[in-house]
Amino acid sequence: MTKREEILQTADQLMMEKGYNAFSFYDIAEKVGIKTASIHYHFPAKKDLGIAIINLHKTDLVKVFERYAERSPIDKLELFFKIYTRVKENHHVCIMGSLASDVNTISDDMRDTLQDFCQFFLDWLSDSLEEGRAKGLFQFKGTSRIKAMMIYTNMMGIVQMNRLTDTNDLEMMKDQIRNDLKVVIA
Repeated sequence: MTKREEILQTADQLMMEKGYNAFSFYDIAEKVGIKTASIHYHFPAKKDLGIAIINLHKTDLVKVFERYAERSPIDKLELFFKIYTRVKENHHVCIMGSLASDVNTISDDMRDTLQDFCQFFLDWLSDSLEEGRAKGLFQFKGTSRIKAMMIYTNMMGIVQMNRLTDTNDLEMMKDQIRNDLKVVIA
């Protein structure tokens, strides 16, 4: 792993544990064992680091979504659940949930990158739901976009709530979403 990758990975970890505004280059330098000047070499400003983290998450998701492109809408829904299960198991919050609370304090270009990532994820989920409805696997009223937003925000919220409640609410939330969609297992 290169120093740039190590810096990026450490910053990503800190962001999902503490939030974007709760860590500094000094915190990263301490964990990686380098001077802050080394971080500035790769990321001149914190916003550059933030944009790189968002882009890293998007690149990773693009690869995963491509692998699932030919899978059933039910498999895609379960993939979505798996992403949030992993977030919860790591005692993190999702990157969008973390940065959404900081949206008024981040740079315009970082906000644009975050909004693009959010739209990408939302479009994928919405398309998966619409595909499932068209194939008779899901049943729901309203637009697939609004249903996707409801599911998305519920999952973001439940992983944050689980940090406070330390319960199995995530599994119950997933079951409720499946029930609300009237998931049809063929």
